[in-house]
Amino acid sequence: MLDEVWVVDGRFSLSAPTGGDVETVHGYAVPGLVDAHCHVGLEAHGAVDDARAEEHALAERDAGALLLRDAGSPADTRWVQEREDLPRLIRAGRHIARTRRYLRNFAWEIEPEDLVEYVRQEARNGDGWVKLVGDWIDRETGDLGVCWPVDVLTEAIAAAHEEGARVTAHCFGEQSLVDFAAAGTDCIEHATGLTDETIETFARQQIAIVPTLVNIDNFPAFAEAGRGKFPTYADHMMDLYERRFETVAKAREADIPVYVGTDAGGQLPHGLVAQEVEALTRTGMTALEAIGAATWSARAWLGRPGIEEGESADLVVYREDPRADVRTMAAPDKVILRGVSHRHSGARG
Repeated sequence: MLDEVWVVDGRFSLSAPTGGDVETVHGYAVPGLVDAHCHVGLEAHGAVDDARAEEHALAERDAGALLLRDAGSPADTRWVQEREDLPRLIRAGRHIARTRRYLRNFAWEIEPEDLVEYVRQEARNGDGWVKLVGDWIDRETGDLGVCWPVDVLTEAIAAAHEEGARVTAHCFGEQSLVDFAAAGTDCIEHATGLTDETIETFARQQIAIVPTLVNIDNFPAFAEAGRGKFPTYADHMMDLYERRFETVAKAREADIPVYVGTDAGGQLPHGLVAQEVEALTRTGMTALEAIGAATWSARAWLGRPGIEEGESADLVVYREDPRADVRTMAAPDKVILRGVSHRHSGARG
């Protein structure tokens, strides 16, 4: 913890400047927040135009999320990376899903024999991440079903690693987590199906999870929508929902890396990072742990700096101490990106 930090020429300095005008800002500063699971340029119907994608990025910025890991989008959002006023963006390319086993217009929909090829393609198209859809409702069984044979999945993840990319996957149910761990994945999104057995495996392999608790709040609606045709699926989703906090608590206790992500885009609005931090405290995380999962810990995991000498000044300032009440994080006093202050103007779409 630092008592003071300075911003000089857009960069952090840990020692006071020797001359020039100095503007003093009082408050509690943290590194720019991380939304480690969002979808810039994606809404419920699929890709949106650049103007709407800009609104997504601005909503994240205004909420203090200055580093985004975009966990799959059919929109080409590379242009965001060229904008000095928009958050830093780490893209995963487009989702890769099994044919007719995901949301329409979101993903490349392919069969297992093409998985390795598409993983290599998206590893080259993204910024060091590939996003797979690991399970989805199987209409034949009426429940969540895995999407990929383990042998093909293992080959595909190895191919991603050869291309210099890490792999993450959308996984709700139990079996997909077993398979992805066996195949050598780096991360899992949602991870609601963790059991004592897979928690032990994830901890041993240090597979990170991004729980997206603000999105899991939608599970009852998902269950109700499917109950008429798929009652087994509905009951399964409700079970996963009801034990969500316990699941993340057990993961944390086992020292599985846990990071903040909202799943904004697609179904949810952008700018929910503070709500996800608060949700993590309901799993038994201390305020400091939950803040770390959205700041310094998440930045280290993604290979991006925090508040360090000479690094770009990306930080968020609060009037009250978020360690005392993480709900403070929903109202930043100042958002400073690349050394430029952007006053908080409220969340947008």
